[in-house]
Amino acid sequence: MPSRRGVLKLIGGGVVIAAAGAGAFTALNQPSHAARAAWREAGQPEEYRRRFLSYALLAPNPHNMQPWLARLEGEDSLTLYCDLDRRLPETDPFDRQIILGHGCFLELLALAAAAEGCAVEIEPFPEGAPDMTARLDARAVARVTFRAGAASSDALFAYALTRRTNRNAYDARDISADHLAALAAAGTAEGITAHTTGDGDLAARLRDLTWRAHEIEVRTPATWMESVDVMRIGPSEVARHRDGLSMEGPMLSALNIAGILTRDALADPDSQAFQQGLDMFRPLAASARAFAWLTNDGQSRGGEIAAGRAYMRLALQAEALGLAVHPWSQSLQEYPEMAALYEEVHSLIGGGQRLQMLVRVGYAKPVPAAPRRGLDALLQS
Repeated sequence: MPSRRGVLKLIGGGVVIAAAGAGAFTALNQPSHAARAAWREAGQPEEYRRRFLSYALLAPNPHNMQPWLARLEGEDSLTLYCDLDRRLPETDPFDRQIILGHGCFLELLALAAAAEGCAVEIEPFPEGAPDMTARLDARAVARVTFRAGAASSDALFAYALTRRTNRNAYDARDISADHLAALAAAGTAEGITAHTTGDGDLAARLRDLTWRAHEIEVRTPATWMESVDVMRIGPSEVARHRDGLSMEGPMLSALNIAGILTRDALADPDSQAFQQGLDMFRPLAASARAFAWLTNDGQSRGGEIAAGRAYMRLALQAEALGLAVHPWSQSLQEYPEMAALYEEVHSLIGGGQRLQMLVRVGYAKPVPAAPRRGLDALLQS
């Protein structure tokens, strides 16, 4: 994006807004408060399953598409489905990452229930799972049954409302071996093994590899447009959609009003916005001081749900330790242009297993919560 100096000149020159109105413009273009209402309302519903779901919908998920639909059944169960219109077929052609997002949802649901002494029994794909190289369909992703008085609270749930995906540049500060070990322990669950590395040769190779994977995704028209299509530019768009990739703040709003930061410009590889977007992400990749990754045998769809559950625990543990995390898993995606890097990353850290997540880890300035559509958008009648 243009430098801050350039943006201020643009504003002061009256192209975007008269200098006298800069304070009001800044105030009106902060990240949308309304789009984050779900974070403030979590835990408020009176009916216990709705209450647990109000936390579950805060789970991390690909491109913040929130691809979840839940139907309450009887007095003690619910069924979880995928909203098939909220998948990412270009970057996630077999819906593997979308299933991981459902796993995150289910783990946070289970943690919310356990906080009230309620155990959950989760049956993945009760009507059968799609083949590993097929896509999700209308069949249920999971059936959940609640058992009152059968669980103890998990300390990780205390961080459900403060957990964030932090895409900022990370500080030049190493992570202790104890903290890395705690992350690995938290993410080793449900048949998933979590691994970590601090700064060193392996981290340097992963920084390079993750950047090259990011460039491939951005320079492949179909996969890049999948992101551009769900970018929400400015607080009014963010508030209207409450999903996707949020681009908020006074500087970005000014650039949008000036016609510099638009979807058409971002989609054009020859535009200033496209190139400066790449320039903005390069130092983020270079700043990673540590990485974590998750592996399993990759043989079942249930294993993908398990990987999402394990990542949810790792992310909450990171929050407990004051660490920032940001999934940077483009190299794990399964479209033709990424095939060479898929093989490279598996050779480097796969250990003969299927890599399910690759995440940069560090210390960073805090970020706002991601927008959420809320409970009404989740529930099916």
